[in-house]
Amino acid sequence: MKNKLKVLRAMNDWSQAELGQHLDVSRQAVNAIETGKYDPSLPLAFKIARLFDMKIEEIFDDEFMGEGA
Repeated sequence: MKNKLKVLRAMNDWSQAELGQHLDVSRQAVNAIETGKYDPSLPLAFKIARLFDMKIEEIFDDEFMGEGA
């Protein structure tokens, strides 16, 4: 799943470890989400959205949704 997490993290000048601390996940989990290797659980996606004061769909983009959905 494509996402804007890396951009949002950079805008706050946070390292992956710092973002992980805000979300109570590891740096490795942040990296996996940023690179699209792991899709966050729904509760984690909501937590990320609240942290950046955004809607989930503003951060995460389901690649298939743009194709005729």
